[in-house]
Amino acid sequence: MLLNEIYTELYITEGGSGEVNNEHEVRQIEMAARTQSSTDDTPIKCNDIFKPLLGQDKLIKTMLTKGVAGIGKTVSVQKFIVDWAEGEANQDVHFIFPLPFRELNLINTQPFSLKGLVHNFFPQIKDMNFTHIADHNTVFIFDGLDERRLSLNFLNGAVITNATDKTTVDNLLTNLINGNLLPSAKIWITSRPAAAGQIPLEFISQVTEIRGFNDPQKEEYFKKRITNQSLADRTITHLKSSRSLYIMCHIPVFCWISATVLEKMLRDAEGTTIPRTLTQMYTHFLIIQTCIRKEKYVQTGHVDKEMIFKLGQLAFKQLIKGNLIFYEEDLKECDIDVKDAVVYSGVCTQIFREESELYLGQAKVFCFVHLSIQEHLAALYVYVSFSEGNKVVLNQWNPAKIFDLFLRFLLGLSQESNQSLLQMLLPHISACGSQNVEQTIEYIKIRLRMNLSPEKYINLFHCLNELNDSSLQDEIQNLLSARRLSKTKLSPALWSALVFVLLTSEREVEVFDLRKYRWMRISHRMLLEYKNINKSILLASALNSNPLHLRELDLSFNFLGDFGVKQLSEVLRNRSCRLEKLKLFSCELTAKSCVALSTALKSNTSLTELDLSKNALRDSGVKQLSAGLRNSHSKLRSLSVALRQSCQMGRKSKYCGLTVIGCSSLCGALRSKFSYLSELYLNFNSLRDTGVRFICECLKQPHCKLEKLR
Repeated sequence: MLLNEIYTELYITEGGSGEVNNEHEVRQIEMAARTQSSTDDTPIKCNDIFKPLLGQDKLIKTMLTKGVAGIGKTVSVQKFIVDWAEGEANQDVHFIFPLPFRELNLINTQPFSLKGLVHNFFPQIKDMNFTHIADHNTVFIFDGLDERRLSLNFLNGAVITNATDKTTVDNLLTNLINGNLLPSAKIWITSRPAAAGQIPLEFISQVTEIRGFNDPQKEEYFKKRITNQSLADRTITHLKSSRSLYIMCHIPVFCWISATVLEKMLRDAEGTTIPRTLTQMYTHFLIIQTCIRKEKYVQTGHVDKEMIFKLGQLAFKQLIKGNLIFYEEDLKECDIDVKDAVVYSGVCTQIFREESELYLGQAKVFCFVHLSIQEHLAALYVYVSFSEGNKVVLNQWNPAKIFDLFLRFLLGLSQESNQSLLQMLLPHISACGSQNVEQTIEYIKIRLRMNLSPEKYINLFHCLNELNDSSLQDEIQNLLSARRLSKTKLSPALWSALVFVLLTSEREVEVFDLRKYRWMRISHRMLLEYKNINKSILLASALNSNPLHLRELDLSFNFLGDFGVKQLSEVLRNRSCRLEKLKLFSCELTAKSCVALSTALKSNTSLTELDLSKNALRDSGVKQLSAGLRNSHSKLRSLSVALRQSCQMGRKSKYCGLTVIGCSSLCGALRSKFSYLSELYLNFNSLRDTGVRFICECLKQPHCKLEKLR
């Protein structure tokens, strides 16, 4: 199908600083799925990528576009070029030179001048004067920074200013990007988030992020991709019925996989089970690709079974090494003939250009169509190997390196209901007993009682879904429905289930008050038993995925400590965060918490009310807070730094520790024209007469907005 027939505008926004994001890409997808549906970020059209945003007047020379694998970076580049070539957009541009890193990798040992490099990739312009080209509006597009095998040295590389001087390919690129070569040329670089930090920020004019499809764009894609509109509507309805599948549809490649599978299955729906899990969807996709190959090449099933196993071995070996692209020798290592690999075009893609003299004799480059397909094939290989008695195969698995989906697929393949699907691919495979599956489910539930990272908790629940077990989520849903959650003492596993339900629920959560839960009350023994610090991390993970809807959060009387508040402060720094009221009354905080909160206040524009009462902040902490309040972005109107511990049983009161010194810092913030503070609560602090005089001086200032003072 032609690109213009099915192209659906992607959700592209201004993407922040360009810093490296080390979080797994599936988590980034899930977070994007929660944030973009109602975000007020201004979307950017693909063809407007070099145009300044509203209110900007800066010239955009170098654009970095981030996005996870399969999210649409390369398609966006193609759409930009097609519309320009057909006279639809960007007609002020005279030349576009797309130079993908995959192809540049093949010539990284040869010296080139910029003129020679361009002529080798685009021989049709050899007769043109290169100086003439340099004088015109030119765009260089470097697609796939994460796939580079070049050494981009921006600090010590040789300076090249002449387009006819020869040097290494990587040095040509660094000189183009930093402006030494063709300083008037525009540069567009695309990259997966984990590699985005390889270009120094001083050489980037603007960062954008492709977040894939939002919900309306998903529907638009399926209606373009599936010409039978009734079938398209049924496809959309089915995907919406499975939250995990619908979230993955934010990736255009997954939409393509889903459309390929569901269009066929819903058309021939009699007696077939429609996929409801990722494992089922990808296994059906692999079956369909095998059938397409049989129809096209009239091959026997025996060849297919061998080839699937070999491709799985290749996928697993390269996954362990962290490779997403590989070469002919990697295929030979798994006894795969290049021609055999290429005919599985829906699974494995060959990346080379036969028509160019540049590539004669060069190594051919391969990759799987998408990272998730590589993970599925790798899991299939491991499952088959293990079922045939090869117990050693799992010893190669490094949990720190292997991707999240690999584990989901591996467990999903062991599900008894998926055995018939597997035997369509590999008839000799032995089925996994239901007892083994039950043991796996119980083991996962044991793991959920341990102290894990938020990502591991969430992924384990996805694994339970692949094993068709939703007992923990069902228990939470029943408690929510019966309004008994606040009266129930939750185990750590059920607490994790609550967070998972909040993450994947379509309901908007506006207020979440932990004071309602009796198992969260003041008892330090109970608080430590249930690892409240870890709960704050879990909650931060949930907030990061659902920052738009939550307006009030009350974590009072919890042992969050400075570490927990640091996690929450990261949420507040998220540009999509809409939290307005945050209460941290008696949470064992110190001045260290104020450092994190102050940094958050400098960028947060939503928080209007902050309660830090009954915490030992002291003067040093309040001084840090004051620095955040003096920033133009902070819209905080109500601040409480009051009593730390009230008088009990004849004991003297203990205070937040605020004296005239801390009061002086706060007054400096109050006098600032950027301060929005209208309510200030300083009860039970040692301000004395001098502190009050400072406040009185503030009240006289024209910038002071204080309305309530205690």
